[in-house]
Amino acid sequence: MLKSLLIYMTHPHVEAWNFDSRHRQLLQDAFPQMEISLCFNSKEFLQKLPAVDGVVVWFFKKEWLDLAPELRLIATPAAGTDWLDVTPRSNLEIWHGGFHGSMMAESVVGAIFYFCKAFALSARMQSQKKWARVKISEKLQSLYGARVTILGFGKIGSQIGRAVKPFGCSITGIKRNPAEPPDYFSDGDSITTLDHLPEILPQTDHFILVLPGGAETQGLITREHLKMLPKHCFLYNVGRGAVYSDDNLADALRKGELAGAYLDVFEQEPLGEDSPLWELDNVLIQPHLSAASPQYLELFAKEFVERLKRSVFYKKD
Repeated sequence: MLKSLLIYMTHPHVEAWNFDSRHRQLLQDAFPQMEISLCFNSKEFLQKLPAVDGVVVWFFKKEWLDLAPELRLIATPAAGTDWLDVTPRSNLEIWHGGFHGSMMAESVVGAIFYFCKAFALSARMQSQKKWARVKISEKLQSLYGARVTILGFGKIGSQIGRAVKPFGCSITGIKRNPAEPPDYFSDGDSITTLDHLPEILPQTDHFILVLPGGAETQGLITREHLKMLPKHCFLYNVGRGAVYSDDNLADALRKGELAGAYLDVFEQEPLGEDSPLWELDNVLIQPHLSAASPQYLELFAKEFVERLKRSVFYKKD
């Protein structure tokens, strides 16, 4: 079993991403024999690092490995690999969070109805004290009967599909390799592979991107792909931003080749003030927060406990 766990997870901007004594207690209650320490700055973390065999962090620098001869586990709540600059050695495991799906699904569902129910237009009309029933009604849409295409149909993508399915839509999940459909699929739903994109995109009403970052996905969605989507289609990106060019997307949205976009991630973050995306009325921007919630680290702690109990690092006395 792990003897010690060192936790260094502070965030300068988002309070919900700061690991505190409440979260530590969840771990300590589950593993009373483990020494669990909280650090609040890198100096303290690096001082304690040589003696521990497990860490929970937002980021880990490759030069830190030389300071950690006993280290057997690096765990992070993050789903992406962006902040762990580590090549695992044979006796070192790296765990990423897998609990984000429900929170990200809430964000995507909210954005879908933001567009489908013309909430932005309603808010503008409200500010002008206008009973714009005709104008708003002309913009209303429904998920019922719509085709939702989810590019990146892994754990998170599948949970997004589960969240939208009760509204009567059909789902196409796209994965690198074929897979068995989830239990909530019905007639009209399918899972397919990336090479079928050209035939799927023209039939898509809501295009949801949940792709990881990296060389394999960078620039994957080209300007030609965006042109294949119907003009009434909405795009949602909660994966990584570099899967398309922000400028290409802005151009498509400006020209009316897409109806709108909910964007949580971008090629460069923070999104520069000179980006044309800021100026578009049919774009809803969030600053990489689709998985954020007050329960974020509580969910992570519970997932970590269950995973550790199933792992080689746990031996119950």
